[in-house]
Amino acid sequence: MANLINVERATVGYGTRTLLDGVSLGIEDGDAVGVVGRNGDGKTTLLQILTETREPDSGRVTHTSGLSVGYLRQSDDFAADATVREVIVGGRADHVWAAEPDTRDVVSHLLAGVDLDRVIGALSGGERRRVALAAVLIAGHDVLVLDEPTNHLDVEVIGWLADHLNTRRAKALVVVSHDRWFLDAVCTRTWEVHNGAVDAYEGGYAAYVLARAERMRLAAGTEARRQNLMRKELAWLRRGPPARTSKPKFRIQAANELIANEPPPRDSLVLQRFATTRLGKDVFDLHRVRLEAGDNIVLDKVDWSIGPGARIGLVGVNGTGKTTVLRLLAGDLEPSSGTIKRGSTLRIGHLSQALAELEGSERVLDAVENRRRVTELAGGREITADTLLRDFGFTGDKLTARIGELSGGERRRLQFLRLLLDEPNVLLLDEPTNDLDIDTLTVIEDYLDGWPGTLIVVTHDRYFLERVCDVTYALTGGGRCDLLPGGVSQYLEGRAAASTAAGSSPAQSSSAQGETASARERRTGKEMARIEGQLTKLEDRIAKLHETMAAAASDHVRLAELTADLQELLQRKESLEEAWLSAAED
Repeated sequence: MANLINVERATVGYGTRTLLDGVSLGIEDGDAVGVVGRNGDGKTTLLQILTETREPDSGRVTHTSGLSVGYLRQSDDFAADATVREVIVGGRADHVWAAEPDTRDVVSHLLAGVDLDRVIGALSGGERRRVALAAVLIAGHDVLVLDEPTNHLDVEVIGWLADHLNTRRAKALVVVSHDRWFLDAVCTRTWEVHNGAVDAYEGGYAAYVLARAERMRLAAGTEARRQNLMRKELAWLRRGPPARTSKPKFRIQAANELIANEPPPRDSLVLQRFATTRLGKDVFDLHRVRLEAGDNIVLDKVDWSIGPGARIGLVGVNGTGKTTVLRLLAGDLEPSSGTIKRGSTLRIGHLSQALAELEGSERVLDAVENRRRVTELAGGREITADTLLRDFGFTGDKLTARIGELSGGERRRLQFLRLLLDEPNVLLLDEPTNDLDIDTLTVIEDYLDGWPGTLIVVTHDRYFLERVCDVTYALTGGGRCDLLPGGVSQYLEGRAAASTAAGSSPAQSSSAQGETASARERRTGKEMARIEGQLTKLEDRIAKLHETMAAAASDHVRLAELTADLQELLQRKESLEEAWLSAAED
């Protein structure tokens, strides 16, 4: 396979920190790489190096001659007076660009409801973000480099984007995302950026968790807290909904042994009993409630009883009123008609999308210790403020930093930490995963596993929702709030069926299904071709290693080292062969 981008011993510093330290890596034709790591560890810097929008302090980056790279940054540089039409389709009329199936597909899914003749300066932040993503996807680049592409997308559009990228014409993809479902759906390799280094793993997010857990097992005795979190997530991946969809393509026996006796992430019965002692039998009881937001009818004559210990995920396309429902439950809004009864013992913790409740001049340590020094989890287990600060990544200089100096992700972490210290018995979380890295998300999930109370989550992060919630409801329009026994999958299937019934003839529907099957076959073929290419290169390395071993036959020390290298390559070959067989069976 052709090497498209090559990075050789790249080093990048920022202030007194070294973000990348002598990093060497490459992007090959057919690669789909997910980049993960904590906020501030250098993920975006790595993308800048790959796209040559930033020069490394030392080392070099080379691109194949004539390579076209499309880069979705976290912020755009569009001229405020440019129109959406000019940015995404070069000003072409509707009848011209709509004749291109790929362009029509991107515009209809990402920019539905957006007037293409509006100027960029008049768009909301979310609309600008979707325009930027559409422009990159439509341009026909050889390599796509995407920094948090799922921001401001709802769960339905995220699913479409995954399908689109899996059938893309681009030669390679590199994506930074905290959306673990999305990473598992589109990536065949994973890079973890940490401590100035980039560790490479084969496979998407689920495979990365397996391999990383095995590395941690081999380094037993270090980072005990992180190992515990990883075991819990590994158990979830192997037993929960992701295990039924992602199907990791190789077997790591040691990782399976790691979770052999691992209990489920949380004991729902214990949590519910403890929640009942804190809340009583009544939490929220809605009767014939009608709720409006402007011209939008969010709820219409809805009856909904929410009891102690309920863990509810709320989904729906943007604009259906999910945030409005949380504000109703929190008591910030009243229904237009009907009644809402709240339990007398409720202590509500409401994590809003805004960060306005944090005082910018206050220091982190003061903001936490002034709240509470100890909080109680299920079963009476106590957690100190110091432990929470450490687990949420606030150590060293961060403890004395002013809140106004923190990044968006750090302020989000602090906001959630302070909520936990308040010991609420009801948590209303509005897009809690915004701006957070994956390691922080696993910490939050771990605390929610032991948090006793009623939890209602609004999120487009499908992985997080399935991980922390027991049931899912959807705002499906027209004032309906429907229980989904089948979870997010049922919601997406219902949306797809409704779209087909509303806008497609049976023939069109059949064609669309044929395209989906064809796309799946193309994806399987690409996956098998990618593995075959890796096997070919690996067999070449094994053959050369045999020659080296023959030449070193009399050097027993060197021969032992080479034998160990050979064993590692043979194990790698076995894993790739298993991956090829699994892909062939799909």
